[in-house]
Amino acid sequence: MDKQKKVIAFVVYPEVTPLDLVGPLQVLKPLENFGPFEVVTVGERVEPITTDLGMRIVPERTFADVPRPFALVLPGGVLGPIQAITHEPLMAYVRSAGATAEVLASVCTGSLILAAAGLLEGQRATTHWSFLEALGRFGAQPVRERWVEDGRAMTAAGVSAGIDMGLALAARLAGDTVARSIQAIIEYEPQPPFGMVDWDWVERVDLKRSLLTPYVPAIQQLLAGRPDLLAKLLP
Repeated sequence: MDKQKKVIAFVVYPEVTPLDLVGPLQVLKPLENFGPFEVVTVGERVEPITTDLGMRIVPERTFADVPRPFALVLPGGVLGPIQAITHEPLMAYVRSAGATAEVLASVCTGSLILAAAGLLEGQRATTHWSFLEALGRFGAQPVRERWVEDGRAMTAAGVSAGIDMGLALAARLAGDTVARSIQAIIEYEPQPPFGMVDWDWVERVDLKRSLLTPYVPAIQQLLAGRPDLLAKLLP
């Protein structure tokens, strides 16, 4: 690894949501063509890691290979981050790498991992809307926005918001012209068939309950030995 490069490390762990990872990765990887950046994926081991879509992803480097990245990016998931915050090797890396990183970033519930590591204490941050209140119980100041910047931290809301955050981070690191160029290269111009999310409709159909209910038994099982964490996630 070139020590002159500013390394942007995306953390890969079991049951991660692929779009949380690949969306901003696709945005930030081109920075290698515009400045002294190296964008890599890191994991506990270089071996296939399961995702919550069934497919597997193999990280390029181990945590030991990239101990002090310039930027640390945590993608999210549903059960993946909950399992992650109980896995000490991963949390030790997040705490250590996060302590010296000049940029902390997350997508969706990846911010729960940063917060559980003590890296978002008292800071404005966001996550997937279904876990926004839980983020506050982990010490952050939850904000319902597409992405949030507070000091060195940049956190994105759910899944696809990671692309927006990635473009904002690209602008922060390399300037607006580079970020606009990347946006054009990946042809990012969302036009969803139903328009913007109707949050009143989400509340009316009680989507949070129907979304999380099937996962409650698994969350309780994962955190059976950690009542402190369970109280924050399922009060």
